[in-house]
Amino acid sequence: MHTSGERAGHGANIVTLTMNPALDVTTAADVVHRTEKIRCRTARYDAGGGGINVARVAAVLGASVSAVFPVGGSTGDLVTELIAAADVPYRRVAISEPTRESFTVDEDSSGQQYRFVLPGPRLTIAEQAKCLDELQYAAQSAQVVVASGSLPPGVPFDFYQRVADMCQEIGVPLILDTSGGGLAHIASGVFLLKPSVRELRECFGRELTTEAEQLAAAHELIERGISEAVVVSVGSKGALLATSSGSQRFSAVPVRAVSGVGAGDAMVAAIAVGVTRGWSLSKAVRFGIATGAAMLMTPGTAPCRREETERMFELSAEAEDIVD
Repeated sequence: MHTSGERAGHGANIVTLTMNPALDVTTAADVVHRTEKIRCRTARYDAGGGGINVARVAAVLGASVSAVFPVGGSTGDLVTELIAAADVPYRRVAISEPTRESFTVDEDSSGQQYRFVLPGPRLTIAEQAKCLDELQYAAQSAQVVVASGSLPPGVPFDFYQRVADMCQEIGVPLILDTSGGGLAHIASGVFLLKPSVRELRECFGRELTTEAEQLAAAHELIERGISEAVVVSVGSKGALLATSSGSQRFSAVPVRAVSGVGAGDAMVAAIAVGVTRGWSLSKAVRFGIATGAAMLMTPGTAPCRREETERMFELSAEAEDIVD
């Protein structure tokens, strides 16, 4: 009998993997000074990490979801409690080192946001294998798997390639949102890759200053057989979608941002939800743009509200085809 965690998720339409979860701590201060004691206001605590953020937003959007993640120590226990409180089914892998914390300070006087992200725990080979085992079990009946976030210390850069190979073996499409070595070492098997412009630049080692250069890089990933589709998020300019059949441009939905934390994860969550609903990629990405905009309006990594997302979706513009 296969069991893991207190709220074991099996049979979900969307399964997410978070290899480097975090306890997200968000607070505010009037002014951030260097070398001085900064008096902060009451902190907000959220379960964080790419795939966990994706799972929470997908659940808000009404999807059947399960989150797979490794956690350890008291911070890991709190992360698990927060996920359970959000009514997200999960499969947790116990690890020996404590889960990391991430710290965000909003400076009221300037409107600037300061984000401090720690590297995370070191996972043993056995703990890494257990994560893959739990993911494979949870994904057997899934419609899509989402692997999102950084890889913690000690996890080899080709780990996400192992995830892609596993998804291909069981016939489940993989949406991957990562950066650094995890992105650079993907060779095949991804259904949709979602880098930001910065992550795409780091992957190719080029500036990629123009839209044409960004799309050319995205199409190169497709031509190499790495991914069937690539969505490049370009911040306030929206997003670009590249597929083997062409390119599309999506405008951003203008909002007054409260926090940028988790907006990219919200976009990925909505795209995954759209895929499970049988939507075209174009419609799913437009839904992702709307959900990311709604997420910008929430504090910390608090999930967006479904009604706000639907309102943003109505305001979002249809994609514009780009003629190469």
